[in-house]
Amino acid sequence: MILAGGLEMLGFLNHANTEIARLVARNGTENFPNHLPAWCIWLAAAGFAFGLATAVLGTPGHGRRAVLWISALVLVAAWAPVLSLAAHAPDIAAPWIATLWSGICGLIYAANHHMACDDKPSSSNEPH
Repeated sequence: MILAGGLEMLGFLNHANTEIARLVARNGTENFPNHLPAWCIWLAAAGFAFGLATAVLGTPGHGRRAVLWISALVLVAAWAPVLSLAAHAPDIAAPWIATLWSGICGLIYAANHHMACDDKPSSSNEPH
């Protein structure tokens, strides 16, 4: 979230949102009359960032964690054409950056630390 906020303050997210809008617009020239409120965009960014981090750290296996991360990135990216079809500006750069960075950090943390969810249950016949 701090990375996305910093990029917003530097103006990089405005450029990224403009490029995303150009990609999803018909012939690259469509104007979008509606905009989502800023609080909605940042709430989505926080939800995806913290939700993905929680899911990655609670999921066993590096492959499964990577699939969660890629799925979340695709889900956020798929938001752009849907907003475009609804005549809303596809301002998804902040949620996408927050999701990207949250996933990277979660994957690196899980790869370098022993996670409780990675423990395999014992195959003993003792009652629990």
